[in-house]
Amino acid sequence: MEQKHPLPPFTLETAKQKIQMAEDAWNSQNPEKVSLAYTIDSEWRNRSTFVNGREEIVKFLADKWKRELNYKLKKEYWSHSGNRIAVRFEYEYQTKDGNWFRAYGNENWEFDENGLMQKRYASINDFEINESERYL
Repeated sequence: MEQKHPLPPFTLETAKQKIQMAEDAWNSQNPEKVSLAYTIDSEWRNRSTFVNGREEIVKFLADKWKRELNYKLKKEYWSHSGNRIAVRFEYEYQTKDGNWFRAYGNENWEFDENGLMQKRYASINDFEINESERYL
């Protein structure tokens, strides 16, 4: 059986550990590595895009990181209960034409009994910034 520790139910310590693991994986910009934290049939809402399953996750992330260059993400604990974790996040990226953006948002995560994320709902807003305003 495939497992991704720590397993639910989460404590404050294990919720924060799970968040740091997600931040590290996303900052690797390796779609295959990131996808392994999710169930085979994971459901996502990312802005107005709906993604279902690891195969779609890999494609979505590969496309994302082709558009969002010099990507750097920071996630912060918001709350947790049982098999759910909520996070606040921000990330910065550069477009191919050289413009910089900071994206802010919230994510709600739900995990199965094996510690794999089965649902991810992300609300995200982008804000154009000057390169001098970067801090990530």
